[in-house]
Amino acid sequence: MEDADDGSPSDTMRGRAAQSRWKFWLLMDANRWIVAGALLLGVFLSLVAASLLDLAPMRAVVASHNGLWWLFSPGINAIVTGVTLVVTINQLVLSQELGPLGDQRERMRGAVDFREDVEPWLGTETSPPDPASFLAALVDAVQTHANRLGEEVEGNEDEKLRDRVEDYVDSLTENAREVGDRLSGSQFGTFGVISTALDFNYSWKIYEARRLKSEHADSLDDATDEALADLINVLEFFGPAREHFKTLYFQWELVNLSRVMLYSSIPALVVAMVMMLYVTPDAITGSTFGIGNLVLLVSAAATVSLTPFVLLLSYILRIATVAKRTLAIGPFILRQTARSDDVDWK
Repeated sequence: MEDADDGSPSDTMRGRAAQSRWKFWLLMDANRWIVAGALLLGVFLSLVAASLLDLAPMRAVVASHNGLWWLFSPGINAIVTGVTLVVTINQLVLSQELGPLGDQRERMRGAVDFREDVEPWLGTETSPPDPASFLAALVDAVQTHANRLGEEVEGNEDEKLRDRVEDYVDSLTENAREVGDRLSGSQFGTFGVISTALDFNYSWKIYEARRLKSEHADSLDDATDEALADLINVLEFFGPAREHFKTLYFQWELVNLSRVMLYSSIPALVVAMVMMLYVTPDAITGSTFGIGNLVLLVSAAATVSLTPFVLLLSYILRIATVAKRTLAIGPFILRQTARSDDVDWK
């Protein structure tokens, strides 16, 4: 979605995504347990529906072709492999937290230096400690410096410059205000902080500010030029901060993924082994709502055995989507919508 007047992209990530509302919700906003539950329900219903297509009867397949063995034996191998993958992921995440004292001091120094660099622009001696409040303080500082730019340009004789700056300041402050309000109610560990940060289109705002500075260099007085430079500096702090918190969120989610896969693997293994060892066609008789109980049991057991894989899929879908949409940092824009012919790059 792009602005009809100048071809600039939407401020929100949803507006910049060339995807349907439901696909975007599935990939990003939906609770991962709901996504996994919906996928598992779809698997169960598909298996039950397949039994109504007048294909080979399941009872015959189980009795004559050892169907339960061929269905659940690979499932056990897949679950064990998945758990091994989880251990590997945990080792990868934890390896970044382990290291000699010198490395830990360097990490600490980098974080402290960044906060000290940012604090003068926030107008405070101590920046907020939690990610949501820190990002909220940054976007609040963006509003402050944007308003200062608007005030400085009011007396400028270049009418085109005044109009462009006014539109730019209005767009920037509106986006910053909406993001700041949403960040104030967010808690790190949930997707809300990262989702809200992604809705602050700082890359395009930096590009627009640098474009204004370049195209109207002759009309900018010293005070306006300084205000514009200060605004660009504050915007440039948002990128590294967002990327840092995004990295922490990825680690957080990978740990959560490891935990839920380990929890779900035990019942999945138990169900698969019970179906292989103890279930026979003659032991399950009768039907429910016109569907054989054996069909319902095998379909339900197969669905449960897929739970670890589906949970892995639901978590990785979001992580991969966020990673794809944040590959570039700063005024590099990879989206196809931002390369529209409607945008005058010169």
